[in-house]
Amino acid sequence: MHPHADTLWRGPRWTLAVLLAVLGMLGPFAIDTYLPAFSGIARALDATPLQMQQTLSAYLFGFAFMNLFHGALADSFGRRPVILGGLAVFTLASAGCALSQDIGQLVFFRALQGLSTGAGVVVSRAIVRDIFPPTEAQRVMSQITIFFGVAPAIAPIMGGWLFVHLGWASIFWLLTGIGVVLLAVNWRQLPESLHASQRQPFDVRHLMRGYGELCTDPRFLLLALASGVPFNGFFLYVLSAPAFLGDHLGLGPTQFFWLFLLTIAGIMGGAWVSGRLAGRIAPKRQIRHGLLIMTVVSIANVVANLLLPAHVGWALLPVGIYAFGWSLMVPVVTLLVLDLYPLRRGLASSLQAVVGSTANGLVAGVLAPLVMHSTAALALGSAALMAIGLLSWIYLHHRWPEIGRTAA
Repeated sequence: MHPHADTLWRGPRWTLAVLLAVLGMLGPFAIDTYLPAFSGIARALDATPLQMQQTLSAYLFGFAFMNLFHGALADSFGRRPVILGGLAVFTLASAGCALSQDIGQLVFFRALQGLSTGAGVVVSRAIVRDIFPPTEAQRVMSQITIFFGVAPAIAPIMGGWLFVHLGWASIFWLLTGIGVVLLAVNWRQLPESLHASQRQPFDVRHLMRGYGELCTDPRFLLLALASGVPFNGFFLYVLSAPAFLGDHLGLGPTQFFWLFLLTIAGIMGGAWVSGRLAGRIAPKRQIRHGLLIMTVVSIANVVANLLLPAHVGWALLPVGIYAFGWSLMVPVVTLLVLDLYPLRRGLASSLQAVVGSTANGLVAGVLAPLVMHSTAALALGSAALMAIGLLSWIYLHHRWPEIGRTAA
């Protein structure tokens, strides 16, 4: 922690949670807002579906690649410069997207957006642990998760409305405006939470040594798997929404919101309970509760889909309950990851994000196309992803039983 942490943020704790949550929301928000305009952008720029997919792939590749470095930069130069620099690049890239005259320009500026937005996700986690002791940090992380759950709900609605009424470029002008506002607010309000005495030298050898230290530590890898892979147990359904909701459950496009509503409610509910439990029970007990909920609902979901024809009356509920279980445990697991290496919290947050984004990419590109043909296959795929996280935690628990026994 910063030696003068109690003086860095004098406002209510929830206001810092909102500020950091918005920084973390920027990445997914920049994806979800423009998805409703895919067809319109393709017509306007005379682009093929494959070229339009490249605008998404370029963003995700830039996001995943730069995740490797945001944390290391923040550990060396401080949290503020990385956040402010990322916001400045994002703002310029968003304006570039709005002004693009062909698909090549749009792909380039989308990649630049992706390179910049990861700073908010990665560095905000480190800021929480810089400022707050473990119990308070868990409450703040839970509040961030609650606010973070709003982005997937409002982004497609805003993007669709702007596209219909003002054209596709207005979506990127909205992102530009958001970037300007966030840059101004963070310039005035965001404290520098990394004390000068805690900064790490930035050189290639030191950076590679840090990567090697974390990547060869089974504790770090197991915790990253326990949080990052189970997320895809419900994200798999989001990725497969057109097939799952439209083909299997017979819902129309205007009814798809039910899946997102239940998922977001589960995330926000689990995060709220996580905050309430902070300091009341041991971290490992809370993780066990979350994993137990995910295990029970996954088994029930598989059995129901094998024995019964899928019906909207029950098929969506397991996804929301699963999201609740994941959100209950993930703030605690994230803090355990950050506290493994107190002097390398930025780097640890970066690599945790890389593990999560890699899992997301594999599920989106490989697993989802293989299982979306049936609800039983989707349920089995979701259960398998949950099992990876469960087995990772069980092994960690037996090999290093002291982890999570008390707050760090």
